[in-house]
Amino acid sequence: MGQVVKERISERGCSDLRHMQRTRSVDNIQFLPFLTTDVNNLGWLSYGLLKGDGTLIIVNTVGAVLQTLYILVYLRYSPQKHGVVLQTATLLAVLLLGYGYFWLVVPDPEARLRQLGLLCSVFTISMYLSPLADLAKIIQTKSTQRLSFPLTIATLLSSASWSIYGFRLRDPYITVPNLPGILTSFIRLGLFCKYPPEQAKKHHLLQT
Repeated sequence: MGQVVKERISERGCSDLRHMQRTRSVDNIQFLPFLTTDVNNLGWLSYGLLKGDGTLIIVNTVGAVLQTLYILVYLRYSPQKHGVVLQTATLLAVLLLGYGYFWLVVPDPEARLRQLGLLCSVFTISMYLSPLADLAKIIQTKSTQRLSFPLTIATLLSSASWSIYGFRLRDPYITVPNLPGILTSFIRLGLFCKYPPEQAKKHHLLQT
């Protein structure tokens, strides 16, 4: 949640948006992260509305609006609009089915809050852990060019802030899913220490 908003809004999303507008293309920009982040924001927004948490509502409303903007810009410049629309429609259909389940099948507000919180937590944890798939490539190439140091620091601070916020509220659905964000941030920092940018450049020159 915290990582999603900070990561996509403050750096990656804005830089990708500038790149798309400057080049009028979507070269080397993946669409799925925009879409999954938007869904994640909408899920936590629903949780915040159900719980009456103003902080969750404001942060994830901003995140959802910006992610929707990124999706629209991507759709404008993508040469494969059919695929983008299909992915978006599929995930929106799943999202609508989820809303229908929580609001129609689960009438008890407390049970609805618990189940929605659990679903959002699992989704957020999976998004935190997904970048770890690049670890093998980083170790193989001895290069951290695939990682962003400012982004890593922002993720660490954001994850820690949300974890503390959830702890103060005694809400495990906010605290627990942000703990992997702290863990993965320290793993990234460890990689930066082991493979500093200067070493990566030397390794690349030796290979060439």
